[in-house]
Amino acid sequence: MRSIRVPLVSMRPAFDGSAATWVLIQQVAVRGLAAVKFLAIGRMLGPAAIGSVGVALLAVAIAEALSDTGLAQAVVQAKATPTRPELGAVWTTLTARGLLIGLLLIALAPVMNAQFHLGGSLVLLQMAAALPLIRGIASPAYYIVQRERHFAQLAGVETFSAFADCAICLVCAWSGTGVFAVLIGMIVGETLKTVLTWTTMGPRPPVRLAWHGIGHYVNFSRWIWAGSVVNLLLNQFDKVLVAKLLGPVALGAYQMSSKLAQMLLVDASVALGQYLFPTFSAHHRREDGSASRLFFRYLTVIVLGEVAVVLLLRWTAAPLFMLVLGSAWMSAVPLFKIFVINMAFGATNTMLVAYLRAIGAPKVATHAAVLQAIALVVIVPPSTHLWGVTGVAWAMTAGLAGSAAWMLYRIVKMPA
Repeated sequence: MRSIRVPLVSMRPAFDGSAATWVLIQQVAVRGLAAVKFLAIGRMLGPAAIGSVGVALLAVAIAEALSDTGLAQAVVQAKATPTRPELGAVWTTLTARGLLIGLLLIALAPVMNAQFHLGGSLVLLQMAAALPLIRGIASPAYYIVQRERHFAQLAGVETFSAFADCAICLVCAWSGTGVFAVLIGMIVGETLKTVLTWTTMGPRPPVRLAWHGIGHYVNFSRWIWAGSVVNLLLNQFDKVLVAKLLGPVALGAYQMSSKLAQMLLVDASVALGQYLFPTFSAHHRREDGSASRLFFRYLTVIVLGEVAVVLLLRWTAAPLFMLVLGSAWMSAVPLFKIFVINMAFGATNTMLVAYLRAIGAPKVATHAAVLQAIALVVIVPPSTHLWGVTGVAWAMTAGLAGSAAWMLYRIVKMPA
């Protein structure tokens, strides 16, 4: 009997509510559903449709980055758990932010429709304005659950929302709604997630306008905001350039190659980052040096794994595109071979940023992003002139590599 019981007992910690296993399950489920949705839509609708919806989501990403309060990360990292009045002030701030972003996107939709050659996709841009508002009214209890590392609960909420998004999107696409299916699915998924944050998570904040009581988060969150603004340039500049100069079809090919590389490399690091940020924070609060030791252990494993995956994906790029997306997307293969290198550095950066934020040094990540932005300003123009869209991809990769090197250098120089 002992030989049977021991394995069962030893497996129990792996499925504890705060175990990393739940983050892995969440990542596999959520990113898997996103991959099914994205690839199915791409195969059904082609590069032009992907480019059109990409512009709409690009506008949302730009507006959210410019208005990032950093409050979510501040709640997770702070030494003291927020009180209910403080959560009420966080909710008020995030709700107001979401409303303002939504109204701004609606107002600017005609301008974006003309500038990015969308050919009458005005309604698509206006629909995208609903996303920041829905996200804004979600309960900030979500961040308390994240802070307390209840990963099983987070996995349940994220997985249900992703399933609703994927299912509704595919049903709508097969019913003939075209590119609108993507946004319909996202709106349903975000709405479900918001409802679940209020019905399954606590403590619930008071639902009233309250702006005071969170001033102590500002010193930390201002660096998150600054980092978001710089990352806006780093993550969206290339897409804006391609969309403006070459139109939706070129943007569709560019985004598909980038997205597929991201699915295969970065998404796993995002899941790991969701686990490591609160975990590093908890170790850092002990002040015994365990956070640093844990960081270097994970860094070694991640880098070795990335090298192996990059070599494999570059070797199998052409048959992968033919099998998954079809012949219409073969022109994106050269870009994909660049983006697998790009995303490997991006995956490393995800963990570096998680560690820096966890130890209360988000400004180092912001400094790295500023250096990356400066490098892009210098590198992108000549690279675009010489190699076109592939030059943009290589320039982005060089910038990410420099950013990773700077953050790692600063971490190594920090006292143990």
